[in-house]
Amino acid sequence: MNQVTGKESKPIVIIGAGFTGLAAAFELIKRGKKVTILEKSKSVGGLAGGFDLDGVTVERFYHHWFKSDQYLMDLVKDIGQEENIIFQPTNTALLYDKKIFRLSRPIDVLRFTPLGFLDRIRLGLLVFKVRAVKDWKQLESLTAKEWLLALCGPKVYQIVWEPLLAGKFGPFADQISAVWFWNKLVLRGGSRDAYGREVLAYYRGGFGALAEAITAHLRAQGAAVLTGVSADGLRVKDGQVTGVETGAGILDADGLIITTPLPIAADLLAPHVPAEYTAKLRRVQYLANICLVLVLDKPLSETYWLNVNDSSFPFIGIIEHTNFIPPEVYGSRHIVYLSKYLPTSDRLYQMSQKELVDFTIPYLEEMFPSFNRGAVLKSYVWRADHAQPIVEKHYSLLVPEVRTPVKRVFISTMAQVYPEDRGTNYAIRDGKNVVTQMENDGELS
Repeated sequence: MNQVTGKESKPIVIIGAGFTGLAAAFELIKRGKKVTILEKSKSVGGLAGGFDLDGVTVERFYHHWFKSDQYLMDLVKDIGQEENIIFQPTNTALLYDKKIFRLSRPIDVLRFTPLGFLDRIRLGLLVFKVRAVKDWKQLESLTAKEWLLALCGPKVYQIVWEPLLAGKFGPFADQISAVWFWNKLVLRGGSRDAYGREVLAYYRGGFGALAEAITAHLRAQGAAVLTGVSADGLRVKDGQVTGVETGAGILDADGLIITTPLPIAADLLAPHVPAEYTAKLRRVQYLANICLVLVLDKPLSETYWLNVNDSSFPFIGIIEHTNFIPPEVYGSRHIVYLSKYLPTSDRLYQMSQKELVDFTIPYLEEMFPSFNRGAVLKSYVWRADHAQPIVEKHYSLLVPEVRTPVKRVFISTMAQVYPEDRGTNYAIRDGKNVVTQMENDGELS
């Protein structure tokens, strides 16, 4: 293979140009380090990346962030783009028994008639009970099901939470840790305004545009960001990384940060580490995600985030993006996401775009009587094989350290974002933290 570096000092290589990799590069450059990012895709942003819709960037997978997402806010400010942060009140609803119930404000809980009055009170009190938990470690021995049954009772669990857990995690629903659920409720509860409305934030132009802005900043500071270049193997000498094998040749490396899902990291590290180490990386299980994006000539509803508590509906939720960001931004068109977490072997995951659209349209026509297939202007299907780590009980025992057995090689992935769940804010936090760890270990010399 040809060398793709000259005689200059070797860079620290980052595999993956998602927000973890971009944040790590930002921190390394601040410390005066030479950086090269390798990204297999032709675009940056990872799962938060976008696609072009007639000149406008749209997320492949729906994204927003919360008022409390300080790491993300700080990075946007660091690159001088804070004027592009948009704050917007949103609404959430739940589809149950073919009826849509708004659940955006505390008063909405009292109006949720599928539950009796006492169970509505139990559901409303859940917020306060969640906030009373100060140490997440006390929840590690409980599943979300066990915890929620104890807090809310069987009726609330059956109607509200069980369908959401089943829709999100499928065969793993009963295994999900109470810690995962606790964090979800804490995060959403911390993003409300004085009227009890959930207020979310967005980057003008989309998360893909934000990833491109960060990339432009990194390149201006001297970083090399190579898209369409895969990392196929590592070069290791005397227990220390010396290079990365890529489709473009061997890239010399003075250090390495791997931000890919753990199974991919395991494949890269396997020839150079003990088998029990890669077995631990592979122990964390994942679900894939398939996301159907529909571009419509009219809205489906007035709801931004519609949770679907109906096992007959094939998707966990309907996210109507243009009830969050105005349709005028997208040429007065309406953008809807239909998302499903599932094993890669699932029939739905194997469908072609046409098959998936044909399969989905009748469900939407039944759910929204004013909708018909003629409203669909365009459709897109996006897939991710490792979209959601399965956060089990005692998950802290499964999370690998950022250090690896190979000297100067570190891993930082969304499966290590714990006790928080995956998300752009925590991806940025952990990208910064892995550089701090390298520095503390004396491996940035």
